[in-house]
Amino acid sequence: MSPHGLLAGQVALVTGAGGGIGRGIALRFAEEGAAVALHCRTAVSSAREVTGRIRESGGEAVVLAGADLTDEDACRRLVSEAAEWGGGRLTALVNNAGVQPVQDLPGMTAADWRAVVDTNLTSVFACTQAAAELMRERGGGSVTHIASVEARLPAPAHAHYCASKAAVVMHARSAALEYGRWGVRVNTVSPGLIDREGLADAWPEGVDRWLRATALGRLGSPEDIGDACVYLASRLAAWVTGHDLVVDGGASARPTW
Repeated sequence: MSPHGLLAGQVALVTGAGGGIGRGIALRFAEEGAAVALHCRTAVSSAREVTGRIRESGGEAVVLAGADLTDEDACRRLVSEAAEWGGGRLTALVNNAGVQPVQDLPGMTAADWRAVVDTNLTSVFACTQAAAELMRERGGGSVTHIASVEARLPAPAHAHYCASKAAVVMHARSAALEYGRWGVRVNTVSPGLIDREGLADAWPEGVDRWLRATALGRLGSPEDIGDACVYLASRLAAWVTGHDLVVDGGASARPTW
């Protein structure tokens, strides 16, 4: 499917692949030659549309729908199902599934907090653990977590989200340290503001602030994040692990004074 074939022969699982960033990652993995299992919880029609596009272009893809990634057993079943579909192999995992509710910290309950942490962080732990065990048997692989620039730069009404993404970055570093001896590399990609349909109309002031803050003067695209994930899963990143790759158009380079 691609003139590059950076991921030829790989079998990848992308969680939360039904929309936005997940779609972009799945498409770019397939374009670079990977067979892709697309997990989705509710956006089944969207995931099937992506799978259809991949197959029409000559690639291999399957939709694995329904797994609740806040459930450890469901995470393990999902990883096993992806590997079974891949002929007993899983070489790459992208932990993309997550939520980003807006809620002020003073009124937040412990249940509100746990709902975000379990989705954004506990799922990463459980899926990575299951995938690493399979990868160990096959000589290694790569795991990429989708974090956020908010892991370092907090935003109002995002305390639970920011904390969960900061923890995702540290989980990757810890996992890189412990799984490295198995040949498993673990990294994070931290996106800035990624464009989506209707965003400029729904949040014009935020989009304007972002455009003025970025060095490159545009919003990101799902494909931008997909490109970063392709790199980290490819042989080009064979000596890269425990790294957080910030993909934000240079917004983080702007002085704060």
